[in-house]
Order: sequence, then C-alpha cells, then structure tokens
Amino acid sequence: MLKLFEIEVLVNELAQKIGAPQNLLPTYGYSEQTARPHIEVSSAAYSYVVAQSGQEVRRYTALDIDELLYNVFIDVTFALSVLYAETNRMADQDIRRVAFPRQVELLTLLSEQWGERMSEEQAQILKQAPFDDDGAARAILWQSLREQGYSVAQANKMAHENYPYPNKHDE
Repeated sequence: MLKLFEIEVLVNELAQKIGAPQNLLPTYGYSEQTARPHIEVSSAAYSYVVAQSGQEVRRYTALDIDELLYNVFIDVTFALSVLYAETNRMADQDIRRVAFPRQVELLTLLSEQWGERMSEEQAQILKQAPFDDDGAARAILWQSLREQGYSVAQANKMAHENYPYPNKHDE
C-alpha cells in the first residue's frame, strides 16, 4: 500500500497533465467537511470519501491504486468537463453532448484504459437517460405556463406535449 504522501504526489502529477487546479483535488487523511473528497489509507485498502457537515456522503473503497486514482479523476475530469461545456456548447443543447466527450478526452490523457472505461459508462448512462436537447425550452415553457396560472400538473402536461422527453432507443 502506498502512503498518503505518495498518493498525493501521484494525484498532483496526473492533475498537472490535464490542468486541474488544486481546489478540485482531494485532501489526504482528513476531511474539510465541505464535500471536498479526501483519501484515507488503511492496511488493506484505499478509501475515497466525501463528507459534509459531519456526515459521510459517499465512500468508495479500492484495493489497488489504479482503481483509487480512476475514482479520484472521475470527479476531477467531470468538474473540468462541465466547466468546459458551459462555455463551448449551444444554448439549446444537452450539456452532456460536450461534457461527456471532454471527460473521456481528459481521462484518456491520463490512461487509455480510463478513457475507454468512462466511454462505456457514459454509453450506459445514455441508454437510461438519453440526450435531451429540449430540456431548457421545456423548463422555460413550464415556468411561463405556471406564471399564467396553470397548475403544476397542467403546466407539466403542456410542456411535455410541446417538448417531449427523448425515447431511450433514439440515441
């Protein structure tokens, strides 16, 4: 098992390859209790933990360093990808159309296997939740209908008639 300081060196080296700032990286051995992840090491495993306000929100335990690093960089590259997508997408476009390929690109820079793995995970996500380019228009229409006095149920029905959810088999 690697020690915390050795893991920190590895994480910093990988972060530098993709231009990830320190505030997106985990802490080591302690939690800030701000939902910023931290890494713990025991004699048997590595843990990637998110805690906030004294409550553990998520814990991922890995037996090898590659699995731990993959989980760290899923979060880091997702944050970078969303920031990228916010400035590089069209307004009427599902943000994932830009964010997903960007995340795969960043992970591939770190490890070809990580990029391939994320690509497969994203394909599974899109089978369950296909791209929805009408989401913003649907929300705007819904808000307008509510302001016009329609009930939540009526506004939902009308917004979804005008901008239906995509079919899971369309993509």
